[in-house]
Amino acid sequence: MIAKLALENGTVFTGEAFGAAAEVTGEVVFNTSLTGYQEIITDPSYAGQIVTMTYPLIGNYGVNLEDFESVKPQVAGFIVKEYFDFYSNFRANSSLGDWLTQHNIVAMQGIDTRMLTKMIRTVGALRGVISTVDLHDDSLIEKARTSPQMEGLDLTKQVTTKVPYRWDEIDRTPFALSSPLPRKLNGKKWNVVVFDYGVKHNILRRLTSYGCNLTVVPSSFSAEETLAINPDGIFLSNGPGDPAAVKYAILNIKKLIGKKPIFGICLGHQLLALALGGKTFKLKFGHRGANHPVKNLLTNDVEITSQNHGFAVDPESLDPKTIEITHVNLNDNTNEGFRHRELPLFSVQYHPEASPGPHDSDYLFSRFVEMMERENVAVVK
Repeated sequence: MIAKLALENGTVFTGEAFGAAAEVTGEVVFNTSLTGYQEIITDPSYAGQIVTMTYPLIGNYGVNLEDFESVKPQVAGFIVKEYFDFYSNFRANSSLGDWLTQHNIVAMQGIDTRMLTKMIRTVGALRGVISTVDLHDDSLIEKARTSPQMEGLDLTKQVTTKVPYRWDEIDRTPFALSSPLPRKLNGKKWNVVVFDYGVKHNILRRLTSYGCNLTVVPSSFSAEETLAINPDGIFLSNGPGDPAAVKYAILNIKKLIGKKPIFGICLGHQLLALALGGKTFKLKFGHRGANHPVKNLLTNDVEITSQNHGFAVDPESLDPKTIEITHVNLNDNTNEGFRHRELPLFSVQYHPEASPGPHDSDYLFSRFVEMMERENVAVVK
């Protein structure tokens, strides 16, 4: 089946469909990871985006039941150079194409992904449309040009949980909001409220592995409700869209600053910066991949990191008297992390939980636990 990709700049690519027969618009971006396509496709931070893989061969190990980063695919569309339908892996239970078709995700292969990637790097991320239905170039280009801009778009409402729940990979149990959390639950030491702006499952797995009992709440969950259940710490998750558009989250975070230890990742990092009076801006083509070098300014170590974001924090907008920059991207010197000089809070732009990617930054979960431990001792005293 023929599929076409049309971009807002007038470029049209013709290829072959291997997912659902449909039409979808979105921001066209690229990811440089060599593996991990299942985790990328199910990452809620990709909501509203058409993801192009720069690695040429995709699909050879199929799809399994374990490597999901959310309950379903989240990308608007998916593009590869060459799709491999005859998968081979002892964990696999489906081909990538069948799985995407099952979830009504449009995917295409056979186009020059190198040309597309170089175009995005040159002019920036582009709005586009993939279609197997309408194959008329002029019509598709017009649809791309009239599709929504990512700036000013709050996509967290599309991916957040509808109701609060206790995290358990097998059973998600809704809970009453009227009572504080027990001091110990399921053998875990620390009670943490996770604001779900599009949280990845491996973040929840890593927090759990460090002794945290997790209560996952919607992105609009109020500061008052959060403090009423008296957690030991607060986690601000990753997610899609423009951070400046999630105004209700920024207002809630402002009310939580200084009340409980806070750790933010990706969109959570950006929202925390905005709550502290900082500013964010849209990157030309974003950071998406599993090999981005980040320098830890506190230790001078260089970490190879997994990243997925289209916006960044302006470090010049943060007050140096209260905020210390802790991490910087060695590719373009953008901000990758900060911490408060007095209050118990810190955040990073990249993904220490990986999935896919390296585990160089996993220590940040330990730092969060240590911060909660210090604050708990201080309260006891």
